[in-house]
Parts: sequence; C-alpha cells; structure tokens
Amino acid sequence: MNKAQLVESMVKNSNLSKEAAASSIEVFMSTVTDALKSGDKITLIGFGSFSTVKRAARIGRNPKTGKEVKIPVTIAARFKAGKSLKDAVSGKVKDNTSSKKKEVATGKNKKK
Repeated sequence: MNKAQLVESMVKNSNLSKEAAASSIEVFMSTVTDALKSGDKITLIGFGSFSTVKRAARIGRNPKTGKEVKIPVTIAARFKAGKSLKDAVSGKVKDNTSSKKKEVATGKNKKK
C-alpha cells in the first residue's frame, strides 16, 4: 500500500475528507521525524514504538574490488511492532473466554 492508497483507505473508513486525511498523514510523519531527530522515542501502546539506534563505525569491504572501506557511525530509525499489531498480523485472536473462566462462571469447579 502506498501513500495515496492509505489516504483513500482513511477516507473510506472515516468521516475525513481526502485533504484532511492526506494532511493527517503528513503531520504524523513530520511529527515522528522531528521526534526521532531530537532523540525522542514514540510509543503507541499496542501498535508499536518508533526509536533510533546508533550503529557503530566499522570496516566494510567493497565487493567488487575487495578493498576495505570505513563506514562511519550512523543513526537509524527503528520501528518495533506492539503485541496487538503482531497478533492481528499473525491472525491470532485474543480468547478472553478461557475454559478456566467458564468453569468459574458456571460453578463447575466448586468442591462439594
């Protein structure tokens, strides 16, 4: 799904206009970008968290020539999916009615 398709999906699933949906996505992306640039972490409970990670300088190798190349320190953006998102993507459904809870509710586990 690209940005235009995301905007269309937001319009279809909400009361937002196309312009409002596009603006919302732009504001979200710029807010996340600004927060990560300043070193902050953004956590959306259940959905996931955006953070940065510092990658150490290292020596790489040019695959064509075999010559060593110095790779400088870099800061990269990282997204870690939350439990609800992972469960939704994997198809797991939360079962809030476990057999133990059913037994307690029906009184089947009472000792006589």
